[in-house]
Amino acid sequence: MPQKRRYTARRTTTRRKSRKNNNTTVILLAIVALFVASYFGYKRYVQYQNDTKVEMAQQEHSAFVKKIAPYAVELGKTYGVLPSITIAQAILESDWGTSSLATQYNNYFGIKGDDPSNTKVLQTKEYTNGQWITINGRFRVYSDFRESMKDHTKLLVNGTSWNSQQYKQVLQSKDYIDAALALQTDGYATDPGYTSKIIRIIQKYNLKKYDEGIK
Repeated sequence: MPQKRRYTARRTTTRRKSRKNNNTTVILLAIVALFVASYFGYKRYVQYQNDTKVEMAQQEHSAFVKKIAPYAVELGKTYGVLPSITIAQAILESDWGTSSLATQYNNYFGIKGDDPSNTKVLQTKEYTNGQWITINGRFRVYSDFRESMKDHTKLLVNGTSWNSQQYKQVLQSKDYIDAALALQTDGYATDPGYTSKIIRIIQKYNLKKYDEGIK
């Protein structure tokens, strides 16, 4: 009898250990499952956030183009400046209308001026002697974006105060690629990558379609 009781006690202890091990395994599996679910859930959340940001950006970009394209076409018909160039420059210079110069002063093209009554001194970056430097520039202030767009067009048509023919090649260009190259050679911007940036924007957002019937 004592031996039988000892055998029963050993069996009971073994069953308890087995149940304990099983419980531990279940808990560990639950923790792993929770971790996996949380990990993939987080990845889905991050992907959703990224997709949402991309979609919002696309909507904002589309809205910006729709906002300025009709007037760019109107100016193109009147003055001969390709609308795709006008729109692409506005996108690049104003960062889709979000720059301080654009949001506060309706200047979409970084146009500078001399008259203190209609200009504002702001910091800007210029590419000089192979490097970017920060300088203070006096920029035009406009009542609305259309005024800025018209001033930009007239700048290309009339040139600068020191060279009325400065942007002659831009005006004579028959397509956006030639016009973008002319902007660089005629000295519109100091950025050495300006031409390629303008061309990429036009191609990516199919801005060429706005040039139909202009020239």
